[in-house]
Amino acid sequence: MDLATIVGFVAGIVVVAALILMGGSLSLFYDIHAVIVIFGGCTAATLIRFPFSALLHGFPMGVRFSFTMRSSHPRELIDEITKLAEITRKSGPVALESANPSDPFLAQAVRYIADGYDREFIRDTLERDRDNFLQRLDEGQKIYRAIGDAAPAWSMVGTLIGMVQMFANMSDASKLGPFMAIYLLATLYGALVGNLICLPIADKLHLKLEEEDISRTLVIDGVLQIRDAKSPTVVREMLLAYLPHHHRNLEEAH
Repeated sequence: MDLATIVGFVAGIVVVAALILMGGSLSLFYDIHAVIVIFGGCTAATLIRFPFSALLHGFPMGVRFSFTMRSSHPRELIDEITKLAEITRKSGPVALESANPSDPFLAQAVRYIADGYDREFIRDTLERDRDNFLQRLDEGQKIYRAIGDAAPAWSMVGTLIGMVQMFANMSDASKLGPFMAIYLLATLYGALVGNLICLPIADKLHLKLEEEDISRTLVIDGVLQIRDAKSPTVVREMLLAYLPHHHRNLEEAH
C-alpha cells in the first residue's frame, strides 16, 4: 500500500472541502453541465489519443499501482540475492527450490535457476518480462498525463460555452447566474482533475517505472551471476554499483 498517495489524496480532498464549506455548501459547487464538459471532453480526447486496448490496460493499471504497488528497495534485493548466492555456493542450484524470495520477479528468476535453464534463456526471458511490464507502466502514465493535460483545456471550453450563453442572454438577468456557474465550475473541475488526480498519478507511475527498471535490471544481473556460480562476495560487489554513492558507503561500513 502506497501511504503517500492515500495521504495526498485525502489531504487534497479535505482542503478543498474545507474551503467550500467555509463559504457555503457543497450543492453550490455541483453543476451537471460542467461535469459533462470536463469528464465527457477528457474521455473523448483520451479515446482519440490512444487505442482502446491501451486504455483497457493502462487506466486500471494506473489506479492499481499508484495505490498498491510495493517497490523493492535495491539494498534489500542485494541482501536477498547475496543470500541466494551463498545457498547456491554451498548446496548447488537445486537448493534454491526451497528458497522463497519476497520479490515476485526475483522468485521467478530463482525458479529458472533451480530448474536448470541455461543462461541465455534466463536472460532473454527476464529481460522480455521486464520490458513488457515497463511498457505497461509507461502506457498508464501517458494516459493519466494526457487526461491531466486535457482537463484544463476542456475547462476553457466550458468557460467559453458558459460565456457565450451568458452574453447571448444578457436581457434575461435570471439566466446570467447559472451560465456564469457553468464556466466557473468547469474551470474548478478541470483544475482539480488535472492537478489533484491525473498529473500526480502520472508522476507517481513515472517514478515507479524508474524504480522498477533499476530493481528488475539488478535482479537480472544478480541472478545471472548466481547462474554462473560466482561467489557471494563478487555478486554483492557487482550489485552495489546500483546504489547511490552514500548508500554504498553505508554498505561498506557494515
